Amino acid sequence: QVQLIESGGGLVQAGGSLRLSCVPSERTFRYFTMGWFRQAPGKEREFVVAIRWSGGSPSYSDSVQGRFTISRDVAKNTVYLQMNSLKPEDTAVYYCAARTNSGLEYNYWGPGTQVTVSS
Repeated sequence: QVQLIESGGGLVQAGGSLRLSCVPSERTFRYFTMGWFRQAPGKEREFVVAIRWSGGSPSYSDSVQGRFTISRDVAKNTVYLQMNSLKPEDTAVYYCAARTNSGLEYNYWGPGTQVTVSS
């Protein structure tokens, strides 16, 4: 069973930066779209950003546009989420997810990593 493993979460002050990583357990995602989602306490999970593993322009949510950057390293089989200018409202559990490029649903999810931004 394919697994997605996130890392890189932690506690940071407002205005600081963190980089999250997501590593699939298998190199089978050539035709997949990789996404990052987040869920804050008491709120529904929300989309953050997505990118095709094969490349192309990422799609960002308005709340992170200009502050967050998604990238992937094919050789390392890793997807990154660089988060800059962090705000307290970015505090959430961040999830890596994957779906087929033609699919609508994200079928694979990581366990999540906590990001806490202090004011």
